[in-house]
Amino acid sequence: MPELPEVEVTKRGIEPYITGRRVERVDVRTLMLRWPVPPDLARMLARQAVHRVERRGKYLLFETDAGWFIVHLGMTGTLRVWPREQALAPAKHDHIDWVFDEFVLRYRDPRRFGAVLWHARADGDVRAHPLLVSLGVEPFTDEFSGELIFRCTRGRTASIKQVLLAGTIVVGVGNIYASESLFRAGIRPTTPAGRVSLARCERLADEVRATLAAAIERGGSTLRDFVGSDGASGYFQLDCFVYDRAGQPCRVCGGPIRQIVQGQRSTYYCAHCQR
Repeated sequence: MPELPEVEVTKRGIEPYITGRRVERVDVRTLMLRWPVPPDLARMLARQAVHRVERRGKYLLFETDAGWFIVHLGMTGTLRVWPREQALAPAKHDHIDWVFDEFVLRYRDPRRFGAVLWHARADGDVRAHPLLVSLGVEPFTDEFSGELIFRCTRGRTASIKQVLLAGTIVVGVGNIYASESLFRAGIRPTTPAGRVSLARCERLADEVRATLAAAIERGGSTLRDFVGSDGASGYFQLDCFVYDRAGQPCRVCGGPIRQIVQGQRSTYYCAHCQR
């Protein structure tokens, strides 16, 4: 499932090709993804220029004069940019094309768990959209800190990994990156969040940022379907210390990496390095 690094890689790949360009037309071939695609999306975007592309959590926000179209990649979604003369005929899972003067932005999603939505400018700032308003802080902003994690977890009995995954404190720390960040911080993922000290929360915040930055640098993680806007796979999974390495030796201490299930998701950790 694309997480923050994969979405950020996609954003950076798309920006140079469509920012400042006008949408000539929108070809909507599938009306139902996770939620219905706005039926008048093509009309609303006709001749609209895309002023900027932003990311909020795992959502991509494309700003035009009339408002924002919002894209979520779901579990298997990708956004790719094609030169118009090289764009192939749409395949089965190619649901929406945004056609510009020289390029086509194509949304593909085999499982259709993603979303394409609209937020009109008349409805206020896009960050007030119901899907965005309750998200936690962005990990690369000054708002995110160990003190924030510490303050928001006092009295919490849920595991520190589950709290990270919830996205209410900080966005974008998905399953891979939660396991990796906790390993780097030396914190066992089953530790009740309320028992993590301020000093360890500060180290965790540092490692969350470092892990996500490293993943973005490596083009994200490709486990099954993810490719960037140019079709390239990510390589961060090759650098993982613990994720998907059950039974293999820890790259720090040599002990076996363990696997457990938390909230129906696999968690990987080293019992020696994470206490």
